[in-house]
Amino acid sequence: MTFEELEIIEPILKALNAEGYSTPTPIQEKSIPSLLKRKNLLGCAQTGTGKTAAFAIPILQHLYNDKNLKSGFREIKTLVITPTRELAIQIQESFTKYGKYTGIKNTVIFGGVKQGAQTEALRRGVEVLVATPGRLLDLMNQGFISLKHVEYFVLDEADRMLDMGFIHDIRKVIAKLPNKRQSLFFSATMPLDILQLSQKIVGGNPEKVTIQPEQTTAEKVEQSVYFVSKRNKPKLLTHLLKTEEYESSLVFSRTKHGADKIVKFLKGAQIIAEAIHGNKSQGARQRALTNFKSGETKVLVATDIAARGIDVKDLSLVINYDLPNEEETYVHRIGRTGRASASGSALSFCDVEERPYLRGIQKLINQRIPVIDDHPFIADNEERPAKKKPTQGQGHPRPKKKPRYGQGAKQGSGERNNNNNRRKDSNRPSSKNRSRSRAR
Repeated sequence: MTFEELEIIEPILKALNAEGYSTPTPIQEKSIPSLLKRKNLLGCAQTGTGKTAAFAIPILQHLYNDKNLKSGFREIKTLVITPTRELAIQIQESFTKYGKYTGIKNTVIFGGVKQGAQTEALRRGVEVLVATPGRLLDLMNQGFISLKHVEYFVLDEADRMLDMGFIHDIRKVIAKLPNKRQSLFFSATMPLDILQLSQKIVGGNPEKVTIQPEQTTAEKVEQSVYFVSKRNKPKLLTHLLKTEEYESSLVFSRTKHGADKIVKFLKGAQIIAEAIHGNKSQGARQRALTNFKSGETKVLVATDIAARGIDVKDLSLVINYDLPNEEETYVHRIGRTGRASASGSALSFCDVEERPYLRGIQKLINQRIPVIDDHPFIADNEERPAKKKPTQGQGHPRPKKKPRYGQGAKQGSGERNNNNNRRKDSNRPSSKNRSRSRAR
């Protein structure tokens, strides 16, 4: 199937051709026809499947067709909410590319930067607003944003919204939206709390599209796992980055502090790397991402939440420095490489405490990940659980209480010190004799 067969209008087809898009991805092929009929949609798909185009293209087509019937000031007709600044910027860039020949205006707002440029864009008028929840509510409260004209509402990465504690903000935004609207809800996973949220947004009978992880990871991404002790992970990472051939590498850390430690270690090994996570300022995050996309920095270390929105063409290598404790997160991570028709590699480090995570991942993707045991830092028996402290009556005897002054206070030097203490004590007059001496 082609985009022409999906009945996409000429201005958008022209933009898609300029971007090299010819064949829609499965989620685009399944979603676009329903969305062009203005149906609500509940989509389950991870990053890398093309879901941004799946909702941006039909929304732009509706706005373009409606624009011919209306004129005047540009009101916000479309609202897209997403959890991170990076993902918000990526979505806004996609609307700009696909709507290049439509005349549809868009802007993006997010926290961490001054609001002046954002409010100025809003004053000029836009039809598409991409936003993170915090800044959106802030500007709504200041009177810069009204949602009463919204006709198309998209909630993207809903599972991460809940993980980051945005559920109350989302409910506040929904309360301000018109009841009559087309609603699109996307999430990589669909646990019970996500399904309950989706029912409030898209209603009880939406169109449903599901793209299974197995169909998008195993086929194009070469996966492998390295068993390595936790203390040797930095050394193995350095070894691989110096021996593997790669254009760019995205390294995943479980924590922000861990990401900074990895960068520090790599810089000590003369490997240029930068970190991107929630504790970094927006300017620092954007510089790191720009340097990575341009190839100036070949290694980017990221946490899962910050990595949402990192879309680097031809990313050749993903390294799971820490295995995620959620199986679906692994699918998200390796989906950063092997996009579209490209191939890629995903390497994972696994210490003894992460073995259960590995088993869960292999069960989800329904395949065993090949183990690479030809490396200098292979895990050995040093990763045994720590020995329990001996209980009373077993192992080492319980230490004696610290003696008082004059009764061997200096301990730990063996029997010689004890004998010396006894000799010193024997030459010392008794307390009774000392009393008599003082009396004299």
